Amino acid sequence: MIIASTTDFREAARRRLPRFLFDYIDGGAFAEKTLRDNVTDLADIALRQRVLRDVSNLSLETELFGETTALPVALAPIGLGGMSARRGEVQVARAAHAANIPYILSTVSVCSMQEVVDGGGRPIWFQLYVLKDRAFMKDALERAMALGVTRLVFTVDMPVPGSRYRDPHSGMSGPWSGARRMVQAAFKPDWAVDVGLRGHPHDLGNISAYRGKATGLADYIGWLGQNFDPSISWSDLEWIRDLWKGDIIIKGVLDPEDARDALRFGATGLVVSNHGGRQLDGAVSTACALPAIADAVGDDLTVLVDGGVRTGLDVVRMLALGAKGVLLGRAYIYALASGGEAGVTRLLSMIEAEMRVAMALTGVKSINEITREVLARPLD
Repeated sequence: MIIASTTDFREAARRRLPRFLFDYIDGGAFAEKTLRDNVTDLADIALRQRVLRDVSNLSLETELFGETTALPVALAPIGLGGMSARRGEVQVARAAHAANIPYILSTVSVCSMQEVVDGGGRPIWFQLYVLKDRAFMKDALERAMALGVTRLVFTVDMPVPGSRYRDPHSGMSGPWSGARRMVQAAFKPDWAVDVGLRGHPHDLGNISAYRGKATGLADYIGWLGQNFDPSISWSDLEWIRDLWKGDIIIKGVLDPEDARDALRFGATGLVVSNHGGRQLDGAVSTACALPAIADAVGDDLTVLVDGGVRTGLDVVRMLALGAKGVLLGRAYIYALASGGEAGVTRLLSMIEAEMRVAMALTGVKSINEITREVLARPLD
């Protein structure tokens, strides 16, 4: 099929993946209103079209946490990414390295940190959940530091897993889920050969490295449910701040007061995020939450954002709303599922090209010039 947009990558992924995996990637919590609002609210952000501004020489480079990147973009942590393509996280890391942008590896990745660093060609950022098993958290942090990881993305919006109605229907969970997944895989032969047969081991690499035994897909839902910690508070994170020597980026912030708390805690950055609409359905979209949070912390924290970003135009919109960088999530995992490393590389090339068009037509020449002056309507 012709691939010209993230929508095309999504359809290609739907055709290739078993239903349980596609719905896991594609779905959200409850009625999925916040998932939809992330996309539609961002699309409603109108920009000023300018003319005769000499946009013949554009620069998309930016600096994130002291590191120059080719785009103001990073690839977000996505659990089970390695099930979308064979050793998928390694393929994503290679594509990110080639594009000179950061890749954030999930705690619940299929490939371990060691495998991704060895195969990806550059240091990664690492995402960690708040878990009851503090020994695992300490072990993961120590492994990350030993591998040269200097940026920790700490996800705080998941004290309990959200209710995702698609999963029991798709076979990701629920009665006879293992048998249902096997039947679905049989009807997706390309995926079954590439990942099902050639993509072993099918486990959670970072957790298996700690436990000393395989933690497979069958254990995934149960392990998460047992280990997320609803009792966590800011004071419980102080030992992490003391142990971790690099940047700490708090992911999952939607409220300005929580952003100020992150600053008081000693974080160096935050991610405005509602977990892609996968946690609290009815939570505000990230495009709506972003401006007030950016105003609340100013330049004291590096503000990143995710949620609903499907195009380079969306990246420009988020920058105009106050973000310093934008995390791509579903956009790149659709590309990975449908085309592997080459698909992610192509997606990033499309994002860059779309950003160049958006910047040229709004009359800005550099990332630093993308401010609220670019917005067609003042913020409420």
